[in-house]
Amino acid sequence: MNKIKKINVPFNEEVVRSLKVGDEILLSGTILTGRDAAHKKLCDAFDETGKFPLALEDQVIYFVGPSPAKPGNPIGSAGPTTSYRMDAYSPTLINSGKLRGMIGKGSRNIKVVKAMQETGAVYFVAIGGAAALVAKAIKKAEIILYEELGPEAIRRLTIEDMPVIVAIDSEGRSLYEEGPRKYKR
Repeated sequence: MNKIKKINVPFNEEVVRSLKVGDEILLSGTILTGRDAAHKKLCDAFDETGKFPLALEDQVIYFVGPSPAKPGNPIGSAGPTTSYRMDAYSPTLINSGKLRGMIGKGSRNIKVVKAMQETGAVYFVAIGGAAALVAKAIKKAEIILYEELGPEAIRRLTIEDMPVIVAIDSEGRSLYEEGPRKYKR
């Protein structure tokens, strides 16, 4: 059984390369949010200007569109979005923005995995169906870009002990391939 690792974000390539598929992680620090509409806007901005409108280097993006916060809470339910919706944009964010991590649910395509291997990035899964539990790890949330996108706006989240699992590591090893293989034996 794996020991749960506590990691602070943002983090560098050295930390990413130390993470292995199946590792259970408690993330603390600052992360960004963004779904497909925000990813498209980020990549469009990069295509037009050659830079992103916010710093992505060593950062983690959580694929989430949270529900409105109840009084006294920083955020509403905050469950992960299906990640393949960001696959068209993730290689650009990883290669050109030096993005180090992504959090979502479901597998990723080969172009994303290749970019992760080349640059040193990791893909975590958050527990789908446990959005209220994940929201408890979020201590502060502020919209920092694309407010017009509503729930899909980019937010900066301050998190404490957010539970995630390494689904695809920087070597390209995938829980989606290795997990089923164990049961076929």
